[in-house]
Amino acid sequence: LFVERLRLEWRRGTPVPEPSERLVFGRAGGPGEHRQLIALMTAVLAGTLDAHSQADLARMPAEQAAVRHYEDELMVYESPREWWRIARRPDGEPVGFVIPAHNGYHPIIAYLGVVPAHRGHGYISEILAEGTRILAGNDVPHIRASTDLANVPMAAAFRRAGWVNFGRTINMRWS
Repeated sequence: LFVERLRLEWRRGTPVPEPSERLVFGRAGGPGEHRQLIALMTAVLAGTLDAHSQADLARMPAEQAAVRHYEDELMVYESPREWWRIARRPDGEPVGFVIPAHNGYHPIIAYLGVVPAHRGHGYISEILAEGTRILAGNDVPHIRASTDLANVPMAAAFRRAGWVNFGRTINMRWS
């Protein structure tokens, strides 16, 4: 067993919170913005509870893992990069990011992270809500996401936001 993951779904009709005044969201997917997003992706790897990210960090430096994730997964999605968001406090300090996307089958929250200095302040819920608003604004019937069973804070954020756990996946690893 490598990791057990929760499969989560937001369904049309589930309320999505209005934006708060604690965070300001700006685009993260335009030309030249990829460096800033990769820097944030690198930062969120510190203390990650995601098993795949932990495995990457055991084999390579954090920046290399972030670049690989960006190039090998996020850039493959054909959905608009304009959906990608960086969350900032009103003073401009980056707090985290969300990557709403479409994987060819479903609208998804592809990646969501809060930088370590801002964890534990409830920002995850606001960042998830922003990603959900973007996709729900495109009149989708549902949005999907996954998180590791052991990533209790992330699973709790989805649950608080009204997402339902509709299944689990088990990832195996063979040597």
